[in-house]
Amino acid sequence: MKFSLCMIVKNEEAVLNRCLESMASAMDEIIIVDTGSTDATKKIATAYTDQIYDFAWTGNFAEARNYAASKATGDYIYTADADEYLEPEELQKLLQLKKVLLPEVEIVQMLYCTPPELSTVYNFAEEYRPKLYKRLRSFTWIDPIHETLRLEPVVFDSEIRIQHRPSPGHAKRDLEALAAAADREKLLSDKLRHMYAMELYRCGDVSDFNRAKGFFQRVMEDPDSGQDALREAICVLTRGYRLAGDVSHFLAYALRDAVTAPTSELCCELGAYFEECGDLAEAAMWYQNALSETESILDARTGNEIPTRALERF
Repeated sequence: MKFSLCMIVKNEEAVLNRCLESMASAMDEIIIVDTGSTDATKKIATAYTDQIYDFAWTGNFAEARNYAASKATGDYIYTADADEYLEPEELQKLLQLKKVLLPEVEIVQMLYCTPPELSTVYNFAEEYRPKLYKRLRSFTWIDPIHETLRLEPVVFDSEIRIQHRPSPGHAKRDLEALAAAADREKLLSDKLRHMYAMELYRCGDVSDFNRAKGFFQRVMEDPDSGQDALREAICVLTRGYRLAGDVSHFLAYALRDAVTAPTSELCCELGAYFEECGDLAEAAMWYQNALSETESILDARTGNEIPTRALERF
């Protein structure tokens, strides 16, 4: 059983050694695909592998990952980002898994652990993610009659915990990639639209919102947009217009949601607006609604941490 570690990197000199050192002993080959580093990233990688490739960045992470995977020769491919690592006890779990992994298992999921204070998008401290997958997939016939090919992969949820410590700069990088995708494709998949909205709401600045404004307005105007898409767009647009000081547009979008089923994000935006205006009684009412009367759809902090801290200020 051979494992191929496949990574795409760019300017990761601060964290790459920690990542590679933590898992190199479990890998039979290490493949590093660099998308344009200007620091010592590639030099650090040479201490672990001679399989270092340059890849002209296209704005598409999937293309870069597919290129890295195309260089692999192992039975399984392990995907890692430079800002993650394995604690010694988790490395031992991975080494043990390597000894007993059944060949019919096609995907192994591991727990991705991100401290809440460092999370840019996700509203949970840990989640299962597919980290190890079979390089070449074989198909098997199933069912004793009316037999068919098994199309669903065999997935194993391991107990291995991967530590993830993202740097603040990664949020900006991801926002740029999402914005570029929105510019190209006009309407994104439900998954990418949701990720774009979450990333914007949690990490975006005025320039990010200005670039995203046209996309989320298209979502609002699209007759095929579902309720979830509309509510996410309203959250993004109200926050963007509030940060930009555009009160008329802020209130226009905020009131569209406030009279139906407001989210905790919207309540926090209204609370922040009235707090900025000096109307603390009105602000407190909206923060309280965020805390006890509504649910979040983009940022779980708007249903607990943000309104709680706001109310403590009054």
